[in-house]
Formats: sequence, C-alpha cells, structure tokens
Amino acid sequence: MKKLALVILLVLSSQAVFAQDPLVVNAKTLRLKFENARVRVLEATLKPGEKENLHSHPSYLFYVIDGGKVRNHSADGKVSEAEYKAGEVIYRDPLTHWSENIGTTTIHLILVELKEK
Repeated sequence: MKKLALVILLVLSSQAVFAQDPLVVNAKTLRLKFENARVRVLEATLKPGEKENLHSHPSYLFYVIDGGKVRNHSADGKVSEAEYKAGEVIYRDPLTHWSENIGTTTIHLILVELKEK
C-alpha cells in the first residue's frame, strides 16, 4: 500500500511540474490584465538576457508589441529560436515550455489564453 501511495504521489508531483501556472512561476515577467470564463489575458515583458521558469499554457495566441529574439525550450528538450516582430499575431497549441530573451531589446507581448468551455 505504501508503494502505491508513493507512485501516486510521484505521478501527481511530476504533473504539477509540467502544469505550472505562468502567473505563479513567472510573476516577475507576467501580469494579469483580464480574466473571465472564456479567456485569460496576460502582459509579458522579457528584458535582454532574462529567462522564464518552466510553465504551461492552454491554446493561446499572442500579439507582439515590441519584438526581439527569443529561444524557446519545450518540456521534451527541444530548443528553437525565433525573432518576433512588432505587430505579429502568433497562435500556439497547448504547450509546456520556458523562454529566454537572447536579443538586445525588451520583448513585450499580450497573450490571450483560451479556456475550455
């Protein structure tokens, strides 16, 4: 019985690591702008050299206010780089990741997370 309890605890704790709320783990770089039953709107500011902590998003889109160069690290270890340009709107399926600003400008985004009905 103790082994089963330990396995359940390990499974639940590993899920918690991969389902971190970005507002909680990245309070320094994110602010809540609006929330209702359908969406949550976040404002993100990532200064040059700044790194986020691992977090998860449901399906979401973001609008780039001020662009820059970013390196994204997904939970499965894949790494990709992108350059966001002001005015772009980008959609993403649910994901667990962390990002770092690898450019020389502050990245400023508005994220709109879509909630399940």
